[in-house]
Amino acid sequence: GSNIWLINLSLLTLAYCVNKLLFCQQEELVLPLRSKKSFLNGLCCLTFGLVVFMSGLVLASIYVYRYYFIPQTPEDSLFHCRVVYEDSVYAPLRGRQELEENVGIYLNDNYEQISVPMPHFGGSDPADIIHDFHRGLTAYHDIALDKCYIIELNTTMVMPPRNLWELLVNVKRGTYLPQTYIIHEEMMVTGRVRNMRQLGPFIHRLCYGKETYRLRRRSQRRRIEKRETKKCHSIRHFENTFVVETVICDRV
Repeated sequence: GSNIWLINLSLLTLAYCVNKLLFCQQEELVLPLRSKKSFLNGLCCLTFGLVVFMSGLVLASIYVYRYYFIPQTPEDSLFHCRVVYEDSVYAPLRGRQELEENVGIYLNDNYEQISVPMPHFGGSDPADIIHDFHRGLTAYHDIALDKCYIIELNTTMVMPPRNLWELLVNVKRGTYLPQTYIIHEEMMVTGRVRNMRQLGPFIHRLCYGKETYRLRRRSQRRRIEKRETKKCHSIRHFENTFVVETVICDRV
């Protein structure tokens, strides 16, 4: 923000000086002879304008290079994290549980990629997840089933890339996040996805060659239906200050 302000100020100053110089030169044309003082004033104004112009170019170059040409390094975008959480369903048999995952945050492309390995306690599938904030989509690749599932991005539950990046930096890479809790969401398969290209390049790369299905969220009220009527599997992950158990169900 400060760099842009300086660039604009430099350009405005240059424009003022150029206008001043042209005005002085127009006045000098009606005189029979150019005075030495007038010539020096014009030369001084031109020199000052060139200095300001070059300064603006330097600042503009720094700004463009910094924000558009410097790629994120792995140290800036990749995190290995563990979180301890309480699960009321299993308490007090298991008490506190631990979830581990790798997180890639790509600020320039506005998406997050999460890799959840096979959990030690079982009951949850390993998965790769992409949250594409540009497309407004989330993709779950259930590694155990080798299937992909697509749903609209829930921006209430998933932190934007910049916010999640700041959270993970603040708790330091590779360290435990503060103890947290788990929330549950249930989704139903609604149909097959045929056109993969409409999902954007990142999800397309994740799900290419795999059976891919669309999902819709189920309300909490409808979760009281008997589980025997559908085949479900779950993915536990976190991309906020809490853990999420995403339950994906197929009707049998």
